[in-house]
Amino acid sequence: MVANIRTGATVGGAVRYNEEKVNRGQAEVLFWNRMLDPFDTAGRMSHERCMASFEPFLQANRRTTNTVFHVSLNPSPEDRLTDEQLGEIAREYMERMGYGEQPYIVFKHRDIAREHLHIVSLRIDRDGRKLPHDFEARRSVEITRDLEQKYGLHPSIKGQELQDREGLRKVDYQKGDVKQQVSSTVRSCLRHYRCASFGEWRTLLEAFNVSAEERTGTIDGRDYAGLIYGALTDDGYGIGTPFKSSRIGKDVGYEALQRYYERSKTALKELGALDGLRGKIADGMALCSSRTEFCERLHDKGIDAVFRLNAAGRIYGVTFIDHEQGIVANGSLLGRSFSANAFEQQFHTETKSLGVTRNASEQTPFSSKELQRMDQSIHPLGAILELADVQASEEQSQQQVKRKRRRRHM
Repeated sequence: MVANIRTGATVGGAVRYNEEKVNRGQAEVLFWNRMLDPFDTAGRMSHERCMASFEPFLQANRRTTNTVFHVSLNPSPEDRLTDEQLGEIAREYMERMGYGEQPYIVFKHRDIAREHLHIVSLRIDRDGRKLPHDFEARRSVEITRDLEQKYGLHPSIKGQELQDREGLRKVDYQKGDVKQQVSSTVRSCLRHYRCASFGEWRTLLEAFNVSAEERTGTIDGRDYAGLIYGALTDDGYGIGTPFKSSRIGKDVGYEALQRYYERSKTALKELGALDGLRGKIADGMALCSSRTEFCERLHDKGIDAVFRLNAAGRIYGVTFIDHEQGIVANGSLLGRSFSANAFEQQFHTETKSLGVTRNASEQTPFSSKELQRMDQSIHPLGAILELADVQASEEQSQQQVKRKRRRRHM
């Protein structure tokens, strides 16, 4: 069984997504915990009644931005489970994840070949404090493994490759040894994915909490080109001191990446290389009326859709990450039918009504530090200063190590 955890800033979006499925007959409410009856007098699921149960927690919120806990539990297609068994699995999973006392609602979806569960809850308690989420992904995997054994479920295979591949896990700054974590993740991404441009490479790494910035220009009449890597939080903000690619190795540096892009382009141009991805995206576009629903549907198929929105909420870019095939492709690479303009036209109403909102499938907002880096990447002097800052930080760290060694020898 695979658990896919998503975060977001507005629980209303997650509730509406599942409400639409229920009202279309593609899903049903299995049960709810510490909530009002989610159905109105006409027997239809009510978004307003659900929000009434969440509202006291949201009003007490102190400073948590991503208040939504939205998880999908996906048993193997070979597992045949009753509603009672699914309910027991959902309840035990939420209890062990620390959400047993939280309001949450469980949906059973049957809009694809296999039945699976969606659970919507909040990351903040009644007092407005954020629930502990340290090592959340690791704990979730351990819990699903235990549930597989307890209920005699088939071990997850397809769709779990992301967890099984060595080195392919999100960087966790709090665990320390950030350079080693980043190195392992970057090299694993190079082995398992194909990216035809730096933009696609950066989007892929951000999915694993790694930042990447190109630095090119001229210093003292000499041209330079390099890459800077760093760690990101789960919210997409830079954390810690970034470092030059040379501290990892030449195989992840600027020149090596140029060769990697060319190899990827050649592979993706092969006949039929992108047909599978195009087909899944086209199916989603035909069946989904909102961007949220579209992203959820693709995610269930092992594909992440990363939309980029401008300040007015207009879609100006989209990148697809196919974890099963190891393909990262901008919409423009797939064809005009999958370009940003095509999605803007299809989801125009949603964009205008919701404004600029963030969910698991949209690009995360930039911190002030990242906005500064974007500005520096445009201005040559900013790029030079950025490289100088990184180099100064590295030199300072080396001097501290040398001083410690001297003290030990005194």
